[in-house]
Amino acid sequence: MSQMLALVILTLILFIGDLVAVRTKAWVPSIFVCAVLFLLGYWTFFPQDIVALAGVPPVVATMMMYLLITNMGTLLSVKELKNQWKTIVIALSGILGIIVILLTVGTLLFGFETMIVAVPPLVGGVVSSLIMSEAANAAGFTTLSVLAIVIYVMQGFAGYPITSIVLKKEGKRLLKLYRNGQLEKIEDDQKAKEEVAATVEAGSTRWKMPEKYNTEFYKFFKLALVAYLAYLVSTVLTPIVNISPFILCLLFGVLASSVGFLERQILQKANGFGFALLALMLFIFDGLNKATPSMMVEILYPLFGTIIIGIIGMYIFSFIAGKILKVSKDMAFAVSLTALYGFPADYIITNEVIKSLTEDEKERDVLTSHMLPPMLVGGFITVTIVSVVLAGIFVSFL
Repeated sequence: MSQMLALVILTLILFIGDLVAVRTKAWVPSIFVCAVLFLLGYWTFFPQDIVALAGVPPVVATMMMYLLITNMGTLLSVKELKNQWKTIVIALSGILGIIVILLTVGTLLFGFETMIVAVPPLVGGVVSSLIMSEAANAAGFTTLSVLAIVIYVMQGFAGYPITSIVLKKEGKRLLKLYRNGQLEKIEDDQKAKEEVAATVEAGSTRWKMPEKYNTEFYKFFKLALVAYLAYLVSTVLTPIVNISPFILCLLFGVLASSVGFLERQILQKANGFGFALLALMLFIFDGLNKATPSMMVEILYPLFGTIIIGIIGMYIFSFIAGKILKVSKDMAFAVSLTALYGFPADYIITNEVIKSLTEDEKERDVLTSHMLPPMLVGGFITVTIVSVVLAGIFVSFL
């Protein structure tokens, strides 16, 4: 198979996944469709190294992980998150629930190594799944390497319907309060937004490059430099403490954007985000080339058991946190569930639920102001930040 034919086939699979997701309003996740097509390909006519053949060998995927995780850090603004501190506490509580129940009950049922590999993908996205899959493979756990990917592929099927159900219950509760005159729309805190913008602008002027020199290559250089510094610090600290370079990439991205050295979403502004994501998605599905039909049958029990037990732990801990913080149990559970899918699914599901509850635009605005911000912040905290940190920590146990 030629390189270009391999690339055409693989990009077609990713497009088909997006097409199905759009047509079903994300109820059938694109990653599930892609995974099925990759498995069918590997079980029939795909070369085992089709992803590398198409031009995405492991070294390229690793480079993209460094750039993407550093770029993630530029999305975080402490000031913007302060208003959603309750959401952050609840999201972290839900993740704590997953960790506690899977490392206790889950370990008894499925074994310690299985749970170590399963936790980060269950509370994260493509990056944490890839980190754990690579670590498991390097440690000789081939089946667990595939499990890390399959959990990432399947978790949305549990998260989407449950989130929709609890958000509808929360929406009906809020509508009743609003119609009784007990609830108002939450207005945007314009002053807080202006303060954040002023801080970013003040930082940016210190590193200001004339616009004609501020090219895509310059943006890539800055992003690569920050990622390299994170890698360098990780290497220097290794004799003292073993910290994953990916955790430091996230931290350095936050710091570099806070002082204005990196623009927010710099990878998008350098027109490189789409390709980076393409390379990373292809590489994570490449991990399915070892998944035989018998292996898929073998991991079904730990797969569904992990997801079910994890969700139970998530509900218990988010319920307790919600009670303490006086947040409804449905909203608290919905925020925690964002760990199973993140953005943009959290945005899509919330909007679909709101539209289904009322035709009145004012009522929709009220529901949106109360439900959408915590859902977005919850998804950002769990998938973007915590899952990467967890993966960086958990790899040391394999």
